[in-house]
Parts: sequence; C-alpha cells; structure tokens
Amino acid sequence: MDGGAQKATASWENGTLAPVEHLRSDRADSPTPGLVEGTEPGAGQKSAMFVRAQSFEDLTAETEELVRRDAQLDKPIESAEELEVLVGEKSIEDQHNNENASESRTKEEDVSSEAWRSHRKHVFVLSEAGKPIYSRYGTEEAMSSTMGVMMALVSFVEADKNIIRSIHADGCKVVFLAKSPLVLVAVSRTCQSDKELLRELQYIYYQIVSLLTLTQLNHIFKHKQNYDLRRLLAGSEYLTDNLLHRLDRDPGLLLSAVTCLPLSSSTRDVVSSSLQAAKAINLVFSILLAGDRLVTLVRKKDQFLHHIDLNLVFNLVCSSSSFREGEGWTPICLPKFNTAGFFHAHISYLEPASDLCLILVSTDREDFFNMSDCKQRFLERLNKRSAYQALKEALKCPSYSVEQVGIPELRHFLYKSKSSGLYTSPAFPVVYQTDEEQERLMELYQDLHSRLHHPTRPLRSLYRCTESENLMAWVTSGFELYLCFSPLGTKALAVSAVTKLLKWIRKEEDRLFILSPLTY
Repeated sequence: MDGGAQKATASWENGTLAPVEHLRSDRADSPTPGLVEGTEPGAGQKSAMFVRAQSFEDLTAETEELVRRDAQLDKPIESAEELEVLVGEKSIEDQHNNENASESRTKEEDVSSEAWRSHRKHVFVLSEAGKPIYSRYGTEEAMSSTMGVMMALVSFVEADKNIIRSIHADGCKVVFLAKSPLVLVAVSRTCQSDKELLRELQYIYYQIVSLLTLTQLNHIFKHKQNYDLRRLLAGSEYLTDNLLHRLDRDPGLLLSAVTCLPLSSSTRDVVSSSLQAAKAINLVFSILLAGDRLVTLVRKKDQFLHHIDLNLVFNLVCSSSSFREGEGWTPICLPKFNTAGFFHAHISYLEPASDLCLILVSTDREDFFNMSDCKQRFLERLNKRSAYQALKEALKCPSYSVEQVGIPELRHFLYKSKSSGLYTSPAFPVVYQTDEEQERLMELYQDLHSRLHHPTRPLRSLYRCTESENLMAWVTSGFELYLCFSPLGTKALAVSAVTKLLKWIRKEEDRLFILSPLTY
C-alpha cells in the first residue's frame, strides 16, 4: 500500500502532472502525436467550445481585405432603429472603482516631454471627425492637435480612393486601422510587424464595441459626426489600459486562445456537470475562471463563444476588484457573437478571497435573481460532490514548471491546439522573472508568430538564435508550437525536443485542456 502511494507521488518528479493510474491510456499511449487538426494533443474529443479556434486570420481577415491596393472604403453601417444610450457615465464609473489610480501619473504626462516620447508603443483612438477618444499615455486633450494630423493623413489618402496602412520612418512604425466610425493608430518602436500591431488595434476596437455595441456607435455618429465619445466611455479607460498591458504580456492574446487551470479530469468533469445542472431558460454561457485561467465553460447547444469575446470577459473581470464585493450585474456586448446588442452578465467570486470567479451570461436584462439562484445551485452541487476542495487545492499550484517536461535545455514553450482553441505554457523560469525579461521573451514570440503568419510568405517552421536564447517555432494544421532553449542548445536538440514535448503534452492533456466540453 505504501509502495503504491510512493509510485503515485513520484510521477510528479518523473515529468507528469497526474498519477499514472488516472491517465487516459487510449490517447496517452499514442506513439506519434497527431499533426492534423482534431488529432493533435489537446484536441477536444467532442464538440469545440469556440466558434472558430483557428482564427488569427479571422481576426485580421477584414483588415487584409481593406489593405488591398484596389480596395474600396467600407461604408458606415446605418441603424434602422432608434437606440437609447444604455451605457452612461455613472454606471461605468461605478464599475471602475478607482482601478486606474496607478495610471494617473502616466495619463498626466506632458506630451512634449522626453518621458512621453520614450514610451515604446503608443495607441490612439479618434473619431472620423478627428475628435480624440483615447490615448494610452498623456491626456486626450493634449493630443487633440496630433490626432487631427493623423486624421488629416487618413483623409488625404482616402481622397484618392486609397487606404493608408502604415508609415515607417526612423525606426518607428505608425499603423492605421479604419473601422468606421473610428480610426485607431499605433505608433511603435518595437520589433512587432504591421500585422501584429493591427491585431492589437483590432482588440482595442472590440473592447470599445463591447462597451457600447456597434449599432449604438453608428447611431451616435450618424446623427452627430463630431460627438465626443469620451462622454460615454468616461471611467472605462482602465479596461483599455489593462487590455494593452495584457497584449504585451499574455500569450493567449497572441495565439488567439485561452489557457486552462491544470486540473484532474475527474474534478473538471464534476465542476462542468455541476455547472451544466445549474441552468436557466435565458442562460447562454456559464464560465468559471481561476484568475486568468479557464476552469470550465458550458454553453447553450448550438451557441459558440469566440475566444476574442472570452478574452474581453477575462479583461473585464481582471481589471476590476469591485466584483469581489458582491454579485455584479453588467451589460456586455460580445462583438464576435453579435455587435448589435447587449448580453447581461452575472459576475461574482465564489468567495471574496478566492480567485474562482463565476460568470453567467444571460439574454434577459431582468434575469439577475435567476442567475443568482443558478450560482447557489452550482455551489451546493459542488460541495455535495466534494469538488470544491479539490478546486481550492488546484489553485495553490495554478501552473507547472518546465522542469517537469524533462527536457534539460528547454526554458519555456507555448503550445496551442487549433481545434480546441486552448493553449498551455509553463511558468516563467528564473531567467525570465522580471517584467522586462518576460516582455522581451514575448516580443521574441511575437516576432516568430508574425513570420509564421506572414500574409504573403508564411512559414511552417523557423529556428532563430540570439545572444540569450535559441528559439524554434512550428505550425501545422493541428497546432502551433513555440519553444525557447538556452543559448547552448543546438538545432538538432530542438528538433528532438519537439517530439518529446508533444508526447508529454499528449500524456498530460486531460489535465491541461478541456477535452469534453458540455452543453445545456
């Protein structure tokens, strides 16, 4: 009996996250992890959770169409109905809860100072009339003349039936994204490609739409072109600030995917079935988060959530501490699901000091008490089936170390299953513990990603050496893989490490991924 216990615990030291007897042998024993979508490690065994997991191209497809040489300008969408303003200044400010206090000094920077100029990436949002809406650094009022120049450049090029894509000068990129009735601009001195910057601007655009809906945006500017949108967005800047911070640091936004809390398949199945049982007529999505990781997601049959929408929900929850104070009820537009209207989300933590956050998305704005009842039924079922304590234990170790993979020269990796839309990566090792080093590593991953997804010359694999590390990237129809090795590693070692890593992920997939998502 003691020997069996030692065997189970020793498996952690031998490079596995789960006791051997709990592994799913039919997939774990596969000698060659699949390269084709649907057979790769982490692929769902049933239906997918997301509407389209393989969607980096989906995110930028409309932009690619816009930047063709002979493309015509998009016409503004005109609403056929009168829409009252549902998002007021006060409601957003109440949710804000002083979250951006730490950013106040940055916002007050003098735009003519060296400190302001030294920022490596600026993001601006303005209306087609040139009215400032958002600036990452400095106040919008101080940037009004600069944004006027930006709009003049856009208008000048549009006058010749063309579209301005980017300006490159003196090591700086200025990238434009016209999404009527808004214009978004990124000014960057990073190594990111134009397409990567466009992807980030797309996320900022969707963030704004999630607060107002596209129908309302078009309705406002159709009737008053020089409307100051800051009146509606007042107090919500912290959401955009936090999203930009996550774009620099979160691999999920780079990979167009989300990551899961490592959890035994038996516990995750109990949590999922408990969430499935706590349903209501108007409930569309039930989402349980652990910090910035997904525990489980249950959806209404035939209704799929896009990973971009889920990342916007992540951003909303992670940006505000006010949801810890009680049960929140907030309108939210999921722009990849429907840009025309709001869902209503019941957001609450299972315990005030816990990182477990439950989000129940309903179609009915009067459904607060029904959603609150769903939460209570979910908690009762969790406690009855003893899964709550297992969840708490999993939160004590929300990640894993790269040493558990058993590849000596491997420092870090990102792996995305395309069919499930989920990714996994270990905790950053000691050499990447500082914010600066983590952002530097993310920039290297961004560079590899942009090369693999180049619009005209895409690559299937890439090996790159730097002074501090060697990197390898590989993309197939089933997965994307990015690996970081010590500078002493070789290309031959990297190639052999890929097979070992894929087998390890296959062995651990029932803990790292949601293989059997449930529906109502």
